[in-house]
Amino acid sequence: MSKKKQPGVWEGFKAFLMRGNVVDLAVAVVIGAAFTNIVNSVVKGVINPMVGAIGTQNLDSYSSCLKDPCKGSGDTATGIRIMWGSVLGATLTFVITAAVVYFLMVLPMSKYLARLEARRKAKEGTHEIIEVTELEVLKEIRDALVAQRGSGHHEN
Repeated sequence: MSKKKQPGVWEGFKAFLMRGNVVDLAVAVVIGAAFTNIVNSVVKGVINPMVGAIGTQNLDSYSSCLKDPCKGSGDTATGIRIMWGSVLGATLTFVITAAVVYFLMVLPMSKYLARLEARRKAKEGTHEIIEVTELEVLKEIRDALVAQRGSGHHEN
């Protein structure tokens, strides 16, 4: 009885890496990291100055004092301070990222895929019409041949 050789660790690892979804995931992570820099620049260069026109450009400075006295910063801070400005900044970054991804990537891609699907269905619909038309023509030819045979038998 000969044993079937099991694939080694290296072969299994190579097969894992060569799967399409692993490569796609790696590409998505790299693109996502590059895209994060763009979004952060938009927030820093456009959104924060717009918010700064109303208040301050640095959203991290917005806070509320939960327990007095709220003095100092860092290790020397006293009291309990709620830093809601940083939460607002992170939320704005998330919303902007989601909007840019949706409007510049997801929406155009879904419209493109919908157009491709419509074209595919149109081609299939055209083939069905042609097939139905051809079938009808063949039935008419058959009926005409049957009619000719029937009329030919009566003449003989």
